[in-house]
Amino acid sequence: MDYMKTSATTQTSVPSIRTPLPGPRARALIEADERFTSPSYTRVYPLAVKRGEGAVIEDLDGNLFLDFTAGIAVCATGHCHPRVVAAVREQAGKLLHMSGTDFYYEPQAELARKLAEIFPAASVPDAQSVRVASPPGSASRRVFFTNSGAEAVEAAFKLARWNTKRKRIIAFYGAFHGRTMGALSLTASKTGQRRGFGPFVPEVTHIDYPDPYRTPDGADPLATLDHLERQLFARAFPPEEVAAVFVEPIQGEGGYIVPPPEFHRRLKSLCEKHGILYVADEVQTGMGRTGKMFALEHWGVEPDILCLAKGIASGLPLGAIVARGDIMDWPPGSHASTFGGNPLSCVAAIETIRLIEEELMANSAAIGDHLLSELRALAGRHAIIGDVRGKGLMIGVELVRDRETKERATTERNDVVQRCFRKGLLLLGCGENSIRLCPPLVIDRAQADTAIRILDEALSELAAAAA
Repeated sequence: MDYMKTSATTQTSVPSIRTPLPGPRARALIEADERFTSPSYTRVYPLAVKRGEGAVIEDLDGNLFLDFTAGIAVCATGHCHPRVVAAVREQAGKLLHMSGTDFYYEPQAELARKLAEIFPAASVPDAQSVRVASPPGSASRRVFFTNSGAEAVEAAFKLARWNTKRKRIIAFYGAFHGRTMGALSLTASKTGQRRGFGPFVPEVTHIDYPDPYRTPDGADPLATLDHLERQLFARAFPPEEVAAVFVEPIQGEGGYIVPPPEFHRRLKSLCEKHGILYVADEVQTGMGRTGKMFALEHWGVEPDILCLAKGIASGLPLGAIVARGDIMDWPPGSHASTFGGNPLSCVAAIETIRLIEEELMANSAAIGDHLLSELRALAGRHAIIGDVRGKGLMIGVELVRDRETKERATTERNDVVQRCFRKGLLLLGCGENSIRLCPPLVIDRAQADTAIRILDEALSELAAAAA
């Protein structure tokens, strides 16, 4: 992994905090920014970024941070990977825009072919063999390009209703699918994301997402599927009115919750039984994040519609949905996007996928296993850690005030995130009381160990302050 080994900013000098945070230049930018930008933005801590390289962020005052957010799981290949930058620079001298919904150009056609090839096929779950491009039939898959994950979800919402001629949608509590109106109607992560914006798109029903950590002893974590089949379908509405189920393979904003191994297989079987489309929102879980190209490959499940964004183009705005041709059967003009499939974003995505396939997916699995092991050891030293879960480099650490009652340590989680920021480690929360670790897929073992050390220090300081 030459990029990871030779980058000057991956040395042991990172993190390096030289000023109080924010420093004077960062403070000046923040003050200017906040005079004109929307107050709806959620800035967790005062980070004013100058540049990024690999897993390192430099702020305006020269402070260096170890980035375990990757721009919220976006910069899969690290910040400014030289191969991605070179591809974008070359394309920028040829064509910036021509609207792929109206005209043709090579980068969009090439990327569509590649996404059709790597579409997650039904297989033996957790197979140890090297991933092979998709089986016969990939040529019949179709791709629609968007600018973001929310737009991909909107497109999937429309396509599901169009294809099935049904109106109802099933989604899950804890889900985050985006903030545009259709996507927001599916989202049920935080009330603050929905407050004041109703009425929402009608005929959306939410059910519980299985959370093994919070399932009472002796209870079935998959009871939600029985509830769907035996209660909702039997008493509230017939299954033949349901167009689709939207589901995150691993819940992201909801807390980085990994469901029981059989959950997705049973859900897909239930969908097939009733002719319901299974829509996988892999916006955060896809593109090598979990140690496989797509998280559903851990369970051998093939979706009917796949939603992608975030890590697909290493930081350039791009999203997509992928489906079989018999599902993506809408006619010309039924859906379009002026900027979706922009040529710069497409070449970035093509190079991103190459890097993921060549080395980064394997690195995600290996470093992810190491992080999980070290975090579980950390849980042995800090009683506030109630659960450690994840796959690859999508890891959640849930903090609790009491391991028996599992009372959520929400303010404590926020405190830990702030302490880590002050020490030069960038983290974010997810759910009510969990910390998410979603670093660029280029991180090495030394950087992983640095993150563990800083988190250990922050947790120790929190415990000392509470004593």
